[in-house]
Amino acid sequence: MAKVDLIMPKMGESIMEATILGWLKQVGDSIAMDETVLEIATDKVDSEIPSPVEGVLSEILFEKDAVVAVGSVIARIETQGQGTSDQAEQEPTQVAPATEKAVVQEKPTQNAKVQPEQPSVKSSEDRFYSPLVKTIAKAEGISQDQLDLIPGTGKSGRVTKKDILAYVKNGKTSVQSQVVEAPSPQPTAPSNAATTVSSGANVEIIEMDRMRKLIADHMVMSKQTSPHVTSFVEVDVTNMVNWRNDNKVAFHKKHGEKITFTPLIMEAVVKALIDFPMVNVSVDGNKIIKKKDINIGMATALPSGNLIVPVIKNADRLSMIGLAKSVNDLAGRSRANKLKPSDVQDGTFTLTNVGTFGNVMGTPIINSGSHHGGWSNS
Repeated sequence: MAKVDLIMPKMGESIMEATILGWLKQVGDSIAMDETVLEIATDKVDSEIPSPVEGVLSEILFEKDAVVAVGSVIARIETQGQGTSDQAEQEPTQVAPATEKAVVQEKPTQNAKVQPEQPSVKSSEDRFYSPLVKTIAKAEGISQDQLDLIPGTGKSGRVTKKDILAYVKNGKTSVQSQVVEAPSPQPTAPSNAATTVSSGANVEIIEMDRMRKLIADHMVMSKQTSPHVTSFVEVDVTNMVNWRNDNKVAFHKKHGEKITFTPLIMEAVVKALIDFPMVNVSVDGNKIIKKKDINIGMATALPSGNLIVPVIKNADRLSMIGLAKSVNDLAGRSRANKLKPSDVQDGTFTLTNVGTFGNVMGTPIINSGSHHGGWSNS
């Protein structure tokens, strides 16, 4: 018998951790190769993790709602063959089963002493901070000394956006008060569990789901990254509407794709970005990042009422039929929860259509990584 490690996979260049949404298999269950074992979520997209081998699930090292770093062992599968990895035979002493609020690195209790090998707190001399974390720290008036004391839950003790936002939300209280966990055996409630609050007969308090929390965080972050200025221009698109009405039936018969207004507007945006490349930029601190790729994000409403922004890569290289196919494909997979992590990354300019709600105009909050356009077809 041999044991094979099931690893938290790398879901994208900027994603360092993921949350376990739930286990579809339990200890003792038989698993076929490529059969889904668990579901995970990042701040980008939800994914299913398949088994790399056939065998029996022998250990689950992290429970539901645990936040786990990329590359960590999350479970072990017992197979009939001979072991090929030294990792498979190691004792999982460094990866203890996690509670609902668990992260990869254990947080010390109030009286516990931080061990030298724990990388959660480092001096600024050897600790890496992402530009986003630095931007938040600057906007919130967090000094370097304070930043150095924030425990990091990312890989190698890296301070993530979630860590610094939690620090800000808690009123910038002492780090010690943030990392205290009572040694009580009772587990804390999951972060996405519904909270019952009694606030009177005429008030209902609804706990945000995970995606809505992430959307709220990203919107606040966007406001902190760069100021927002809105300009409205009225355009006569009568010719475009007439062209679509005259060609939509023939277009569908020829290409098997419905032609909506989205790819038509997208083609116009792409041509504008080619002519005005300084619009295809983002801000990182005091630097302007000019993007050579034109990757168009399209805001897509989900059945749950949430929003996701899949990205059409290199949209300037696609024909009208290519844009239509991409728009229809991404919209369909968004609503069916079938997007891949790569489908929602690297956007440089985003479109949203507020006119579908009957609005005359709207001012969407841009994502901190890309510009945001909008149009109304009301």
